[in-house]
Amino acid sequence: PDVCRSSSWSPYIYLLLQIRSKFDQEWTPANQKVKEDSSSDEDNLVRMTPQPRKSLKARRKLRVDMTPSPAAERWCGVDEPDIMPPQPTFRPSRNPGPQIIMTAHYSAIELFQLFFTTDALRNVLVNTNEHGRAHHSTKSRPWVDITMQDLFGFLSVAIYMGGNLYSLLFPKSVMSGRKWLMILHGLHLSSAAEDSANEAKRGTPEFDRLRKLKPLYDEIREACRQNYHPHQEIAIDERMVASKAKISFKQYMKAKPVRWGYKLFVIADSSNGYTWDFFIYEDSVVSLVKTPLLGTGYKLFVDNFYTSPKLFQDLLQQRIWACGTIRTHLSGFPSSKINALARRDPRGSIRWIRNGSLLFVQWRDTRDVSLCSTMHTAHSGETITRTLKDSSGHWTKMDISIPPGVKDYNWCMGGVDVSDALIGYYQVLHKTRKWYKTFFYHFIDIAIVNAFLLHKELCTAKGQAPMTQKAFRETLAEQLKQMCCQEAKPPQPEANKPESPQLKQPNPSASHHRLQYISGQRSEGRQRCRLCNLKTAVKCSTCDKPLCFIPPRDCYNKWHDDNNM
Repeated sequence: PDVCRSSSWSPYIYLLLQIRSKFDQEWTPANQKVKEDSSSDEDNLVRMTPQPRKSLKARRKLRVDMTPSPAAERWCGVDEPDIMPPQPTFRPSRNPGPQIIMTAHYSAIELFQLFFTTDALRNVLVNTNEHGRAHHSTKSRPWVDITMQDLFGFLSVAIYMGGNLYSLLFPKSVMSGRKWLMILHGLHLSSAAEDSANEAKRGTPEFDRLRKLKPLYDEIREACRQNYHPHQEIAIDERMVASKAKISFKQYMKAKPVRWGYKLFVIADSSNGYTWDFFIYEDSVVSLVKTPLLGTGYKLFVDNFYTSPKLFQDLLQQRIWACGTIRTHLSGFPSSKINALARRDPRGSIRWIRNGSLLFVQWRDTRDVSLCSTMHTAHSGETITRTLKDSSGHWTKMDISIPPGVKDYNWCMGGVDVSDALIGYYQVLHKTRKWYKTFFYHFIDIAIVNAFLLHKELCTAKGQAPMTQKAFRETLAEQLKQMCCQEAKPPQPEANKPESPQLKQPNPSASHHRLQYISGQRSEGRQRCRLCNLKTAVKCSTCDKPLCFIPPRDCYNKWHDDNNM
């Protein structure tokens, strides 16, 4: 009625009248024959008699979710077959694996210098001396230019501080504490002229926030890409570098063990965790997946931070297949609720929708998982073991269904996590007030871990047992120390050289091995002997190893004889 339409309740009254009219049309006496209709019940529920044009407010109120999803938007179960999408043909631009001579012998320092090249170290050396003379030189203590040998020693002690060589005399044998602090305070990665030119552009689009990090930042990325080529399964994820320095692009993350720091986007080989490329959060927005450098046919795994149907379709145009967890509220994710996972569905339940090349999967485990993929089929009969409660309340192991995409995602997505774990065991990073020094230490960690992974690949190809990462870092620290100490000595004239030089140099600290009590008392602080594993109260002051020294067990002299000391 006109009176109803003029009141503020008219939209609601008009909607009720429509619903009543609909039910009046569909109601039929029991003795009246109903003409069969080929349309579905869902279509009948939304078919309404055309009405006069309503106000904007009324039309908004009528926008209820009564429109059925098309047939393609219906979630399917495991009883409905799915197709296997075309699988990628792997065509990498280079042979996957290390891009070095696999038959050659590389020392730890040679592998490390594949990433921290001579040119990169020379730039750090020049910029550090320039910065030190300008900002860390006083009349009472003028800046003394450091040499390449000093820089090797600084790296050696920095790596030593990230691990444990069981010898407090190691840093002292490399350099003095005063020189270490001098290099630490004066460390700088960019030139003063470039910093000044960049500072003049502050507030403009040409200003580079990462200027103090370059060119080392670009050289490390190039070295990571040059010395290794990833296998078919790769992963992209974010990495947090811990820091509380005050700078605008510092990030806060709840889901990561590191809460405050800088976010890096990393692409890694899923098979071993090799960091192939990375960029910092506030860097220019570039794609980590470079088809001309990588090749085609790669399988990319990402988490829900990156996954979107539009991105996966664009990657497929570049012959890159992708798989990743997805946020259900994103544009492109099916909004249909027809046959979707219900509250009472058991663990292992699978629902899926295929939209061309895109597959959307819902899977129930301890929580619901949503996945998008361009390379998997919805289900294949694979199972995974879970511990569940049976009907009697007892915990039992049961096999539940798992989609192939989820299984591959769990295995391949760990590439960046493996890289993070390898860095976190013995990381060089320590507290600093300068944000670019934070990245410098992280670049050292990336170089060491990548060099260690190359070492493992070389040993595997030769059938040899590789070193552990701890042993590799200790070896690298020792070799950097040798570069510092040996090259720092001036060359000896030919006339002053000994007539019969020995091939093996004697240990300079061999005459300083002394016995000492571990705790200053004979009965306290005893430790296990390194040779016989029995308790002893003494140790070698230089080797810092507990060794027995009693008439029945002279492990002290036997240990030094066995090690030529």
